[in-house]
Amino acid sequence: MEILAFGVQADEKPLIEQAFQAHHEVRCLDVFLNEDTAPIAAGHEVISTSVNADLGPRVLEALAAAGTRMIAQRSTGFNNIDLTVAERLGMTVARVSYYSPYAVAEFAWTLAMAVNRRIVRASTRTRDFDFRLDGLMGRDMHGRTAGVLGTGKIGEAFARIAHGFGMRLLGWDIAENPACMQLGMRYVPKEQLLAESDLVTLHVPLMPETQHLIDADALKTMKNDAILVNSSRGGLIDTAALVHELRAGRFTGVGLDVYEAEAGLFFLDKSLEAIEDDTLARLVTFPNVLVTSHQAYYTQEAVGQIVETTVRNVLDYTAGRRSENVLVPRS
Repeated sequence: MEILAFGVQADEKPLIEQAFQAHHEVRCLDVFLNEDTAPIAAGHEVISTSVNADLGPRVLEALAAAGTRMIAQRSTGFNNIDLTVAERLGMTVARVSYYSPYAVAEFAWTLAMAVNRRIVRASTRTRDFDFRLDGLMGRDMHGRTAGVLGTGKIGEAFARIAHGFGMRLLGWDIAENPACMQLGMRYVPKEQLLAESDLVTLHVPLMPETQHLIDADALKTMKNDAILVNSSRGGLIDTAALVHELRAGRFTGVGLDVYEAEAGLFFLDKSLEAIEDDTLARLVTFPNVLVTSHQAYYTQEAVGQIVETTVRNVLDYTAGRRSENVLVPRS
């Protein structure tokens, strides 16, 4: 059986081919799955997709009609998949429920430090042999407060980093993490966390309940000189409201590895095209904002675990087994 993998990055391709070679043939495509590319999957019982794939009703119906019965998504998030439609069509859907939390946590901390210490601006200056320090003053993080929204595996890993820097820890989640509490984390209401934190980092999944978790009111609750980092899902932040606050001169820095309208933009080269997204175009012009292209997970360790789990999900499907990664079981 040949597996068709959509949205495969160049660094990811050899890992996927090597992982599948002992089990099934695999064909890797750099194009993302959407209505236009769905016909390519015709005749493939199993396909693998990336987090930016469009797996809405129209795409799922096209896939099912052309013979696809199993979707193995190479990510933890699955908000891009209409699971109700997939179940109605009798399609099996699996994801990667776990991979290295350190990859994302370390990158989130990197974003925080980059905007705090003005690393991008400093690097740009020195390339032009401008060695002035004007406008580059940052702050010690030691003794300040880090607010962690979502204290699962990634949030815990971030908390350990912040604790190592000597920060006071505040947490918010539906369940308290004992490991975080051992670090001295105190769980408080979201409003209190936002009001008291010098650094706010988001590590919750995107669901209807968390859509625009950081909305206009939440942003106004934050300190004027706070740092905001999002390495989870773009939809957690109301970006238009964030731009409004940035225009008012608020926040020491904002580090975003995700964007709520990133589909069709992130992972692609758009450097020779006009960007029609006015919100994103405005966002990247702020000197205290750093936007990266959904790369927090992109380490050898994390991608290796993602690929290994994806192979295991496919093997479970062909053997009729079910694991904790299955979102829609085989009918």
